[in-house]
Amino acid sequence: MLNFTARGRFCLLACGMSLVLAGCGGGGTDSNISSTPTAPPVSTSTPAPVPTATPTPAPTPPTGETNGLTDGMLRDQFQGDFKVGAVLSSVQLENSDGNMELALSQFNSLTPSYELKPDTIAPTEGVFDFSGADRIVDWAIANGMDVRGHALVWHEGTPEYFYEGTPAEVRARLESYIETVVTHFRGRIQSWDVVNEVVSADVFRGDAGIGPDRRGRWFEAAGGADYIDWAFQAARDADPDAKLYLNEYSTQHPIKQPWLLEILQRLQDRNVPIDGVGHQFHLFLESDPVELMQAIDVVDNQFMGLDQHVTEMDMDFYNDPGTCWSEQINCDPNIGSVAPPEMLAQQAEIFRAVFEGLRQRPSVTSVTTWGVTDNESWLNHSPAERFNYPLMFDRDGEPKPAFWAVVDPNYVIPTE
Repeated sequence: MLNFTARGRFCLLACGMSLVLAGCGGGGTDSNISSTPTAPPVSTSTPAPVPTATPTPAPTPPTGETNGLTDGMLRDQFQGDFKVGAVLSSVQLENSDGNMELALSQFNSLTPSYELKPDTIAPTEGVFDFSGADRIVDWAIANGMDVRGHALVWHEGTPEYFYEGTPAEVRARLESYIETVVTHFRGRIQSWDVVNEVVSADVFRGDAGIGPDRRGRWFEAAGGADYIDWAFQAARDADPDAKLYLNEYSTQHPIKQPWLLEILQRLQDRNVPIDGVGHQFHLFLESDPVELMQAIDVVDNQFMGLDQHVTEMDMDFYNDPGTCWSEQINCDPNIGSVAPPEMLAQQAEIFRAVFEGLRQRPSVTSVTTWGVTDNESWLNHSPAERFNYPLMFDRDGEPKPAFWAVVDPNYVIPTE
């Protein structure tokens, strides 16, 4: 079990939006900074903070088909604090699988996993297919859920034709695409990840690192980073009532975070219509909740008034080197079909601390896990085929210690 200090607990819950948090947080780094990391995650931080006092033991969740799970238990725990969401696909709806049932039971926000990305909606220029997106968006609305639109601009989900031509032609094509898509869902989708992962991923080159903008295909095609401005303005014009977000991973990274802030400041200085920041929070067993809360607080401190979402929360049970991600070699051995209790306990401690910390931050209005059950997580296949345990529900849809730790502050996390 993690060792939590009273000082860390105080900082996590009490520092909130205050600048004093800079004196509380650890100085660790997370070098796993991309969807396909090129270096192993590293943690030099102090242990993550959770309560030092032993909580009053709670009854063991009842046995039975649902193992004590009741409808709304998760979302109701944070009613008045933030929406609790999950990612789901239209295929899961068609199959009426356990993920769909749990989403109905426990979440009040939904992010379609791939249906709203450009390579799904418009793989051919000028030809739009909204069938899958309409299916999952309408299902969520019919069941009282908010919908997060993910994502209008993303370097890994863009057909080649978007990059063709002069910067003026690239701009016109992008604006036309966004106008068509956002107008189609106007009034149905409450928030959009307008741009996804646009901060530089070049954090391993030391003084030679290039920031703040990702030097990728969009940057090259647009002749710079103005495509970010174009995207936000087009989305605002198409739906003035939708909230617009810049979504990014590793926002706690000590190199990447200042680059994110630099981009946000640039957008603000240009009066670009942005409403908030999405933090992906792809965690590890070594993740420090204090650092994660500091990522929220630095945005609050510099850009008071911006809304904040946690958009893709999960936890990797492996600590692979970069070669595992790039070449699928030297990967950590498979844990197996049964997760070690000590790992589940560590996950539960971190999830509890993160949710408690987010509750204390009024700017956070939505928290989404990237999936529902362990069985459906992308981490079972990336970077290698192995059993992974990233979420709050196991492969059978049963709540894990992480779930009970989040919904019940008195729940004693089992370690064996």
